[in-house]
Amino acid sequence: MVSELDRVDRRILHLLQHDGRLTNAEIASRVNVSPATCHRRTQKLFDDGYVRAVRAEVAPDQVERGTLVVVGVVLDRSTPESFGAFENAITELPFILDCHLVAGDFDYFLKIRVRDIADFNRMHGEQLIALPGVRQTRTFFVMKEVIDNAPLDF
Repeated sequence: MVSELDRVDRRILHLLQHDGRLTNAEIASRVNVSPATCHRRTQKLFDDGYVRAVRAEVAPDQVERGTLVVVGVVLDRSTPESFGAFENAITELPFILDCHLVAGDFDYFLKIRVRDIADFNRMHGEQLIALPGVRQTRTFFVMKEVIDNAPLDF
């Protein structure tokens, strides 16, 4: 719970969000604690689940995944079984970046990165519409990424 974090813990989290490559010594210096204290606090933040992972953010254009697509999915039934079958199947598709169960006109929103529109068209026809329970999809091609994967503000 955020209220349990003190100023030093919050600062460590903010620094890690902005640059996961910072060394323990660099973080310690920026939050004004000893390296040993910083290491202990950082490890506790990981152990307590405040930090899920530290990983590189790959530039999509550099790996031929420059086209960002958001897909709204409607299932044919709104039952726990149909949701479960869809969710189990969607986790097997490596091109899915995010999958969110939502309220409203759609059941799920998917965030997908592909090479280009033709690549999406092939993947949509071969894999997306074949997922269990899919009745309808609506595709939104992202024209410009204004904010993507921004750090959490807390």
